[in-house]
Amino acid sequence: MSESGLSNAERKLELTSRIVAAYLSRNAVPAGDLPDLIQQTYSSLSGTSPRHQAEPAVEEQRPAIPLKKSVTVDFIICLEDGEKFKSLRRHLMAKYGLTPEQYREKWGLPDDYPMIAPSYARQRSELARASGLGKKR
Repeated sequence: MSESGLSNAERKLELTSRIVAAYLSRNAVPAGDLPDLIQQTYSSLSGTSPRHQAEPAVEEQRPAIPLKKSVTVDFIICLEDGEKFKSLRRHLMAKYGLTPEQYREKWGLPDDYPMIAPSYARQRSELARASGLGKKR
């Protein structure tokens, strides 16, 4: 039978065998993988295989500094970029669009992880007490 007299399915089988044979002539494929290779090739020709687009590799982000060194007396160091801040909340929202809760979740931090440097928090607390905040009138 000539190629023009082949049915559509027979034509796909013929093309599949030619493509697989050409591929195998230049590539080593384990015998156990041959059925999958043939099936994928045939499915591609039939248009029944889903077209997989290569997804960009998602690289796991690592903190800029070790977690234990991120909180000092005078600064909180951002795990995203390693910058020092007295208060981290505004930087996270402005530069990364993260709330403190999202930041803590992203880096696996405890719920009580500070967003303000301890010395700055103490200074603000003293200022509030000095101005009479928190006292009954």
